[in-house]
Amino acid sequence: MEGEEQCRLYYKTDKLLFGTSILPPGKKGSVDHGHKTGHEIFYCARGKVACHFPRVNRYEELDEGDIVIIPPGEPHELFNQGTEEALVCWSLAPPD
Repeated sequence: MEGEEQCRLYYKTDKLLFGTSILPPGKKGSVDHGHKTGHEIFYCARGKVACHFPRVNRYEELDEGDIVIIPPGEPHELFNQGTEEALVCWSLAPPD
């Protein structure tokens, strides 16, 4: 658990990580302070989420099928803006 976000790591190598995050309606995850060298991709598989970038106070809204790429060192957090459980698939390459 990261805040109210349930994270699960499915795959890890020295080149990439792959996992999922589940968020109940109206809930948010903890702030991830960013990754030193890796680019992270969020893919919204179910629901509607907002990815907040607190350093620049910017939001990226994701509906089902949308992605956002997070550059290295960029803090971010997820908010479920929908009325159903949200599922976000994520990958980080290379892992920290």
